[in-house]
Amino acid sequence: MSNAIIESLVSRRTISLYDSAFTVSDDQIRELVKVATTAPTSFNMQNWRFIAVRTPEAKARLRAVAWDQAKITDAAVTFIICGQLADHRVLPGRLAPAVEAGIMPAKVAIGFEDAARGLYFEQPQLQRDEAVRTGAIGATALIYAAHALGLGSSPMIGFDADAVVREFALAQDEVPVMLLSVGSALPENWPQKPRRSLAEVLDFA
Repeated sequence: MSNAIIESLVSRRTISLYDSAFTVSDDQIRELVKVATTAPTSFNMQNWRFIAVRTPEAKARLRAVAWDQAKITDAAVTFIICGQLADHRVLPGRLAPAVEAGIMPAKVAIGFEDAARGLYFEQPQLQRDEAVRTGAIGATALIYAAHALGLGSSPMIGFDADAVVREFALAQDEVPVMLLSVGSALPENWPQKPRRSLAEVLDFA
């Protein structure tokens, strides 16, 4: 199985060393996030937010609460990937464009809202689980979009979540799922590390 998209996917590697002189434009950041937001979400809830930390001052504040990781300040931009607690009440507004475009019948949109209410209402653990899933899927799309554009990236979970919430004024319904640095990779980075064999990770039922 081989085509340009698959070759791009399988050639990605995690980058820890960045060219600190390299920059990305606001338009490039917007394009990366636009691609990320094409990723799937539960009921098309689109319950995410991406904070592009790119100024030296903001990077320094983030690095201070993220284990002093140099890649946060060396990369062109480090995203705070936020998942928002699943809330059925946002669905009328989120699904309205699909209804107006004739993609989704209005009664189906109402059915989505009813189903989401039954799944998430007064279920804080499920709401948070969905926030984390959403953020992780969006971050994954952003990682591969960056790679396709010739940029390196590094997802990070080494940070003080409460401090990130305070420093960057996350909303009460937002979970900082991960940090994601994006920039120009230096040649000293390791190649992609070997993966476990399919025999270890794949079963058929």
